Amino acid sequence: MADAKLGAAEGRFADLIWQNEPLSSSLLAKLAEEELGWKKSTSYTVLKRLCDRGIFANQQGTVRSLLSREDFYAARGEQFLQEGFQGSLPAFLAAFSKRNKLSDQDIQELQELIQQMRREPK
Repeated sequence: MADAKLGAAEGRFADLIWQNEPLSSSLLAKLAEEELGWKKSTSYTVLKRLCDRGIFANQQGTVRSLLSREDFYAARGEQFLQEGFQGSLPAFLAAFSKRNKLSDQDIQELQELIQQMRREPK
């Protein structure tokens, strides 16, 4: 996936799909009208854009995801790290912790995650 970014409105629209899939494109337009105040044409325009980006598919009027929400946001995190920190998680954590103090619980959770990753087979 070339671009793992969603604008705020696109993100809310994508969440409607992820929460209700598979669903008909007409039901999606109705949900977008109720939840976002969008006209049907706006929903179809944004849906086409997200389908063109390889996140969703609209086949014969049925909308489904090509990427799960979790996979999309994992790719988004990887892209953020690559673009902003040359792919270095330690550089990101160093920058983050300069402005945001890590709590004891945060540190414990990170340590547990590292230990779990060390135990997993490669």
